[in-house]
Amino acid sequence: MSSSYSSPPGSVYSYNSSTRSGKSSFSRDFSYNLGDHHHQSKSKCSTAKDKSYKYLRRILRFRQMDFEFALWQMMHLFFSPQKVYRNFQYRKQTKNQFARDDPAFLVLLSLCFCVTSIAFGLVMGLGSLKIFKLLLWVVFIDCISVGIVIASAMWFLTNRYLVVMAKVGQDVEWAYAFDVHLNAFFPVLMILHCLQLVFINPIILKDGFLGVFLGNTFWLIAIGYYIYITFLGYSVLPFLKKSVAILSPMVLLVFIYLLSLVLNWNITQGLLYFYERRV
Repeated sequence: MSSSYSSPPGSVYSYNSSTRSGKSSFSRDFSYNLGDHHHQSKSKCSTAKDKSYKYLRRILRFRQMDFEFALWQMMHLFFSPQKVYRNFQYRKQTKNQFARDDPAFLVLLSLCFCVTSIAFGLVMGLGSLKIFKLLLWVVFIDCISVGIVIASAMWFLTNRYLVVMAKVGQDVEWAYAFDVHLNAFFPVLMILHCLQLVFINPIILKDGFLGVFLGNTFWLIAIGYYIYITFLGYSVLPFLKKSVAILSPMVLLVFIYLLSLVLNWNITQGLLYFYERRV
């Protein structure tokens, strides 16, 4: 009497075989996902490097720059900054990036630095060499170095806490964060290094409450506008949530402003003294 034996479906032999097969499948899927993620990260870094190279290469090609549109942006940053950021959204749809690909804005901003630094130096009574040092300080420390710190902090915080759902292409570009800083810094430069100059010697540097009030009010408007334009820059990104939190420094700004008036602390006078010591 011959009988053939076969293991039942629930036996240990069939379970081990299934387990080995499952492990093998999981291992293949896991390796594939790691490889796919590594490929996406490598591709993303390569794309960012290519974009940076193209941007820097265009800085010396003035004929390819759209200075008229850059001037339009600068003007609207004062009167209607929302229109400027609508153009950033359009660039994302057409060129797959929020950040600028035309360095015309940066070139014009550099020219503004030169003009305002010369005017600021003349008001301070500085010589040619010290005015040049002041220009270098304002460009490389006040704008670029501080901008890198602020842009890096905003890039990290927004991607870490404000992104609704992290997907491919749905993150804040560091170059865009730096663009937002440049947009917000331009009105600050014009208000503090251009409009304020008219009142420095006749009013702001004079003893009395009026000079403190006027000078510190210029600072309140300039820094407040910086915060507001920064908020607009991130609020247009559709994948960010609770971007209104970026406006929270306004509370601290108003508190410092009121405190400076109570203490009779002339911020502009302190800035002039600081610049004189540095140059």
